[in-house]
Amino acid sequence: MAILKVIEVLANSEKSWEDATKKAVSHASKSVKNIRSVYINEQSASVKDGEVNEYRVNVKITFEVK
Repeated sequence: MAILKVIEVLANSEKSWEDATKKAVSHASKSVKNIRSVYINEQSASVKDGEVNEYRVNVKITFEVK
């Protein structure tokens, strides 16, 4: 039986929600090992001058505790 823990991470990107998600996982993996999955809890975007200028994600990252 594995013990899993979930943390919530906020990230942003000027490219896409997918890129923001990748940044969240990349940043979390610097201090958290054994990441198993990521769940996109919420997506939003910032708009400037009628254009989307920033994509934001709120993700839940699941990892195994050893």
